Formats: sequence, C-alpha cells, structure tokens
Amino acid sequence: MKLIIVESPTKARSIQKFLGSDYKILSSFGHIRDLPKSKLGLDVEKDFKPDYVIPTKARKTVNLLKKEAEKAELVILAADPDREGEAIAWHIAQTLGLSECKNKNEKCKRYERITFHEITESAIKEALKKPGTIDLNLVDAQQARRILDRLVGYKLSPFLWKKVARGLSAGRVQSTAVRLVIDKEREIGKFIPQEYWSIVASLLKIPNSEFEAILIKKGEETIEKLGIKNKEEGDKILQELEGDEYGVEKITKKETLKNPFPPFTTSSLQQEAWRKFHFSAKQTMRTAQSLYEKGLITYHRTDSLNLSEASLFAAKDFILKNYGEKYWVGFLKKYKTKGNAQEAHEAIRPTKPDFIPRTSDKQSAFEDAHQERLYEMIWQRFIASQMASAIFYQTSIDIKTRKSEYTFRANGQILKFDGFLKVYPTKFEENILPEMEEKEVLDLKKISALQHFTQPPARYSEASLIKAMEENGIGRPSTYAPTLSTIQARNYVEKNEQKRFQPTEIGFVVNDLLVKHFPEIVDINFTAEMEKKLDQIADNKEEWVPTIRNFYDPFAKNLKNKYEEISDKKTVEETTDRKCPKCGSKITIKLGRFGKFYACSNFPTCKFTESLAKDDFKVKCPKCENGNVTAKRTRKGKIFYGCNNYPKCDFALWDKPTGEKCPQCQSLLIETKGKKIKCSNKTCDYKVEVEKQIKIG
Repeated sequence: MKLIIVESPTKARSIQKFLGSDYKILSSFGHIRDLPKSKLGLDVEKDFKPDYVIPTKARKTVNLLKKEAEKAELVILAADPDREGEAIAWHIAQTLGLSECKNKNEKCKRYERITFHEITESAIKEALKKPGTIDLNLVDAQQARRILDRLVGYKLSPFLWKKVARGLSAGRVQSTAVRLVIDKEREIGKFIPQEYWSIVASLLKIPNSEFEAILIKKGEETIEKLGIKNKEEGDKILQELEGDEYGVEKITKKETLKNPFPPFTTSSLQQEAWRKFHFSAKQTMRTAQSLYEKGLITYHRTDSLNLSEASLFAAKDFILKNYGEKYWVGFLKKYKTKGNAQEAHEAIRPTKPDFIPRTSDKQSAFEDAHQERLYEMIWQRFIASQMASAIFYQTSIDIKTRKSEYTFRANGQILKFDGFLKVYPTKFEENILPEMEEKEVLDLKKISALQHFTQPPARYSEASLIKAMEENGIGRPSTYAPTLSTIQARNYVEKNEQKRFQPTEIGFVVNDLLVKHFPEIVDINFTAEMEKKLDQIADNKEEWVPTIRNFYDPFAKNLKNKYEEISDKKTVEETTDRKCPKCGSKITIKLGRFGKFYACSNFPTCKFTESLAKDDFKVKCPKCENGNVTAKRTRKGKIFYGCNNYPKCDFALWDKPTGEKCPQCQSLLIETKGKKIKCSNKTCDYKVEVEKQIKIG
C-alpha cells in the first residue's frame, strides 16, 4: 500500500476517487509543525535556527501519519504546488523521518514528492508517473518569510506595549499595508475641492431627436476640464452664445475593439469578487480553496497568466461548438505574465470548460451560492479570454456656432459585435446619435452651465488595496487575504459604511511611531525589495541566513536604542472632572488598542474602565434607572451598549439606542444596521426609516 499525504480532507477525498485500493490518502490538516507561540523560537546567534514544535491540535494527526507511514511501502507527499505547500511537505518528511534513500543499502523510509495544479484524474496520474523530491529552495524561501515575520512581530510588539499600549502588535507586511491606508487618508485630508463648470447644449435635428453636446473649444483654443472656473465665466459664455446658430462641422466614425481580459490570478480574482459580489479577500480565498479541492478549478494561489495547451484547445472546442467560429479569437491566445511570476504555474481556470455553471445538472457540485457564483465568474473569465474582441461603432460629431465660433462635441457609441461580452458581460454605455451630415443646421432646445467640484481620492476598498499592494510589491498572492484580515482584527483600520478602509485612532498612533523610529518596517520600497530577495532565495540566487542577518542586525540595534530613547509613558492620558463610580478616584482618558477609553487613575488597585462615548450620548438605563447606557467594547473590540453601573446592572444592547422611547411600549428605540429605527423590545413591531426619525443622540 502507498500512502499519499495532502493538506485537507476534502482534497484527500477528491484524489481517492481517482485511485484504487493500492493507495491510501490521508490529510495533515495543514502544517504539522510551527514556531512556538509562547516564545521567539529562534536562536538568533546560531543562524536563526528555528525551534519547531508540533502544536497540541496536530499531535493526534502526527501519530496517525507516523503509524500509517510505517506500514506503507512508499509515502507520497502531495501538498500544494507553492512555497507553503513545499514547506508543509518538508515538515512532514522531517517529522516522519522520511528521506530520498539515494543509497540502496541505506536504511530509510523512502518518500516521493508530487505536485499538480488541478485535482483531476489525468493530472494526478501524470504527477504519480513523474515524482520528484522536495525543493529545498522553496522551503528556504518560506522559512525565511516565517522567520522575518516572527522577528518583527515578537521583537517589535513588546516595544509597542511598553511605549504605546498593551495588546498592540506589528507585522512586516501588515504595517506597510496600514501605511498605505493612512497615507491615503492624509491625502484626502489635504485635498481642497476645486470648482469648475461645463456648458452643455441640448440639440435637435428633427423633433424627438434630442441629444447633448459639451463645449470643448473656443475658436482654435481647447477648453480644458477645469477651464471654466466659476459661475461668472460660465454666464459670460452663455451670453456670448445667446441667439447663435449651431451647425455640424465634422463627423468622425470608426470601429473600436474592446479586448477580453486575461484569466484570473489570485489578485485579480480577489479584486473582481469584491467588485461584483462584495466578497472579502478572505471569503474569496476560502471559497476558491473549496472549488480547488473539489477538482473544479486549478490552484488558486498564483500570479501567473500561463495556460496549458490542453486547456487552450478545450476552450477553443467549447467556443466553436457553442457560439460559432466568429466568436473564437482565431488562435490559441496566451497572456504574458508581468514580474517574477512562476510560469510553471497556471492562471486560475476551470478544470473542465464544458462544466457550465448554473445548469440544472451541475447544482450538486456546489455547497452554497458563494461557490457557484465564484466558479461561474472564473469559468466566464477563462472562456472569454479565448474569445474574439467586442466591436463598437463610435461616432464623434463636432458642432460649431456661427457667430461666437464655439465648438461642442457629441459622442455616440453602439455595440456592433458582442464577442467575449457574450460570456463575460461588463458595463458599457450605448449612446445612439441621430444620423447627420456635415454643414447640417441644428435647433437648440436648451443650453445650461453646470457646476462641478473636483473630488478627493477615494479610500481603499478591498479590491483597490489589494491592487495597490500588488503594484507596490507588498506581499504575495497567498498573503493578501490574511493581511487584510489582520489589519482589521488588530483594529488599525476599519471599514466605513461604504465598505472602504479608514484608519483608526490607534492605527494613526502606531503607524506614526513606526514611520518615525522604524522607517524600514513600513517603507514600501524596502518591503518590496525584501519580497524580491525572498523570490531570489526560492530561485537559488540568494541564501536565506545572510538575507535575514542583513535585516536583523541593524533592526535589533535600532530597537535597543529606541527602548532608551523613547519615554516609557505608554498611554496618552488626559485628566477629566469625572470620579470613578467604584472608588471615587479621578477618571482619566487613556489610549488603548481600541482607541481612547475612560480608566480609573487608581489602576491597578481599581480596574474600572469604560468606553469613551460622546458626552451627548447618555441614555438613561431603562433597567436600573440610575445609570446611563454608554458605548462599550467586548474583549475582541466589538461595540455594544450597556449600563455604566455594571456589574450592579447588566442591561446591554448590540444595536445603538437613539435616546428616544418607543411610542407603542416605551422601550428604548434602537438603530439597526439596516438603517432602520425599531423598538428594542422583541415583542414590539414598531419600526420606521431612519430618515423619518429625529436626530440620534
């Protein structure tokens, strides 16, 4: 019997379907060894030698794998085809005592390493025919990243506890991502709106043929977007145009092509899933993982646009059969990958192009709507990448006034051939202009001067932050999702009502401290260069120990100096006139992981704390009628509303009270996440729209 070890039970079940009783497939449930949580786990003086341990939760799995490996004639390591997967395979080999057995007389437990980019019968059997060994360069690259992140996290976090507030943490990639969000926020704060105006003419060729044209020139001088600066300038132009005649000066017609998008990489998949479905990066990767393990898509952690010859021919056959020859691009279209992507990897694509989503006989393949929607998008994108371009027919008409010699322009666009849009629809506007001829006179129906203001740069969404990280070389495909999750969990950034990232108060404080005292940790170029060095380690062009040493030695020296240089005053304290309800001492305002909060000045003797709420938010507690309902936080940072007489009174709500009472039952009214006002009493059905309610607070 041969033993195949993979990471997940789902992947194991998928592979078992393709192999007979000669093979037994077991799961390692991810990593079976890691650095210890309770200490650094690295011998800095001895080339950063890691002290790997088997976590408690993995011990049962390890014992089972050891037992089965002893009975097997051959152990086959089939972890994912990337650095993380290679490291998992290496840790399994180390733990189970497996080796290559180069000497036939050597007593050892032999292993083979196989990789595949899709879980299909042909891919699995082909991989078994061409086994290899563990790529130690990939293992070194993964190990270097893990050690770098451990050094930054375990050395810098205690510094933040001592100098700012307890419970804080820093990360090599995460801190740089936070800086991107904060730099954007400050850019928005410095933005000054600029007024500008546009002149729009509504014209008629014949009755009921109205179209709009925008002023673009005066004489031969182009009027730029910000060229008309105020109402006075706009009104002056309207006066000059009063009573003028409008005639067609020039008509330009042309065909334009809209080319299909390349197949998905990890980054583009996360971005598009956010735009279309508002899936978080974490949710997208979790769903893609399920699709991969079910054998429906290729490996989902990739920055390559490469497509196999077999998949290109399969896509061609599918397009010709289902849409006709005019919809196929006419050749096997390959896309060029930018940067240092692994060309041996493939883009994310369906394993079988004829497995069409949203058909009645395919429903059982998906566990939920998320899987089906994401698979459909991956399928559409791949098929569309091999389809013909869409063809648009564009018309541009320049209209000139006879007296004042102003030129207006009207642009029209119609879809002539949908091409790839038949499979992968994207937003576009059709604007049909009436047929006209040059020198034709038009009737003016209305002319208007419209006021505009320049807009500040938009805050990052999940999609745009991932795009910025990718463009700046911060992290890699496997790190985008956990990075976005981490910076939110640490309360350094949060999402506003528009689902866009904003830095928190503590995020600003930590970022500014790191920028000032540890600039290399949050420097975008430095972080990108470190990623390149990790890539070079994977390519056997750099060694991991010198790479880490070159980073760590100056970092450690600077850290030691900063402990002495920066005051140990780790909280920003402000005095208040309030007295502690427990001991009568003064209440101060301190800075903690979740922002500012009230705390007793007699700490640690008295441990009274309370969330810092707006002074006008003091709703009388309906339960004890003595205390006030104020905003509080759970240990994990989630906001709730409770009586400040706790623990004497345990009244609490998850939704924010409005300060008003229900007209039906006199219970507190609350504001729900759905932007409605309703009664906090679950037996009462009173509910109104927020806009109709009096101001909250």
